[in-house]
Parts: sequence; C-alpha cells; structure tokens
Amino acid sequence: MVIGIRARPGPAAGTARGDAEPIRRSLAEPEAFTALYDRHAPAIHRYVARRLGPDAADDLMAETFLIAFRKRSRYDLARADARPWLYGIATRLVARHRKAETSRYLLLERLGGETAADPVDSEARVSAQALRGPLARALAGLPAIYREPLLLVAWADLSYEEVAAALEIPVGTVRSRLSRGRARLRAALGGADPTEEDIDG
Repeated sequence: MVIGIRARPGPAAGTARGDAEPIRRSLAEPEAFTALYDRHAPAIHRYVARRLGPDAADDLMAETFLIAFRKRSRYDLARADARPWLYGIATRLVARHRKAETSRYLLLERLGGETAADPVDSEARVSAQALRGPLARALAGLPAIYREPLLLVAWADLSYEEVAAALEIPVGTVRSRLSRGRARLRAALGGADPTEEDIDG
C-alpha cells in the first residue's frame, strides 16, 4: 500500500464526460439528477471512506449529493465533468471532521496499516510494508493546506486543473502545495520518497 502522485493524472477510467446535461435537465426535471449520482457516488464514497472510514462515508457521500442538488442551478454548464465540483463539496465536508481524520491516521499508524480500510491506496508508487505505519503518521501530521490537494490527486485521480477547480485556488498554488506537501511527507518518512515521479512535472 502506497500513496502515488503522478505528474499529470488523468480522469479515472470510464469516467463519463457528459455531466452538464443531466444537471441542466434536472433544473426542470429533478429526477434527471440521479444520473449524476449513479455515475459518481461510488467514487465519492471511496474517497471519503479513505479519509474518514466507512462509518462516515455513507452520510458524507449522501450530504455531498444533497448539497450538489441544492446548488445545481449555480453549476457552470460549460464544464462537462462534474467531478471537481463534487470532490470540492466532499472535501469541504471532510474538513469539518479534521480531528476525526487525524485520529484515524494515527490509529492506522499504530496498527501498522493492517486494515481493509487502510488510507493508503494500492495504486501507489512506493512499496509500503515498511511505510504503512510511518506514512499514516505523516499524513496525520500534514497540514490540511497540503493534505487536500495531495489526496485529491492521489486518491481522486484529479488533474492539477481539476484540483484547482475543486479547491477554488489557482493551478500554480496547487503545484506549489503539492510540491511542499510531498517534501513534508518525504521529511517525515526519513527521506523515503512516497512517489516515484516528480509532482512538479
């Protein structure tokens, strides 16, 4: 189990690019919004579960889509892919549970990562048997300003531009925070690099 950060991540395989249409239709036909839910709810659930555990994931995933539904009239229909918007909502909800997230990582560090709900995804670049515990501890100690973009890239597979849209910050800020976050993780891991590729690429 490792945490991977790719230089130019693309959308997850099979991600549909026609989200704007069901959102537009839902303004007159609310039931059309279920297409967006069906398309993205599993990924949002996985993302929240990795950060807060499965117990919180159901509620926060449902709240994410409830907020999205209520705010759908403000969605920019020029954006075909609603993933950054949805992950932005989910990330802000997770932020309300910062202490719970940190406590979760500290628990996983004590357990050595030996759990099905390990916060570190297997799609990573570094071998993790030795890093599981220390990596969980490093994530717990990482300030939110760096943790948010790092995990949106590593676990939500968003591009830098998509992370910028999700967090409503400039792309240059995303790059800077990813670079600093990765450096902090490396320092916390005693020089071990949690990625194989340069996130500044």
